[in-house]
Amino acid sequence: MVKPPDSIAVPVRVKPGAARARVGGRYDGPYGPALVIAVHAPPVDGRATEAARRALAEALGVRPAQVTLRSGAASRDKLFEVSGAAGATDLAGRLDALRETS
Repeated sequence: MVKPPDSIAVPVRVKPGAARARVGGRYDGPYGPALVIAVHAPPVDGRATEAARRALAEALGVRPAQVTLRSGAASRDKLFEVSGAAGATDLAGRLDALRETS
């Protein structure tokens, strides 16, 4: 997969049906060190994926339209791409900080 130079790939581990929604923590998944996102939404009809996409956008301070799912639609392990991010280096720093949060 070739990604545009102004985008960043974000591996994510989704925990659907969580009692408390939160973004933070690290999980060593199939796409490398993944950010953990817990969402209230159940894993039905893509609702958990959509909730995770929106939570990721909010945590990174970008518009939800800038976050797209690249892989893992039916899996807890997903790969999102954040595009149009002028400060990809800044986003990488924010991701590292979120992964360190537990």
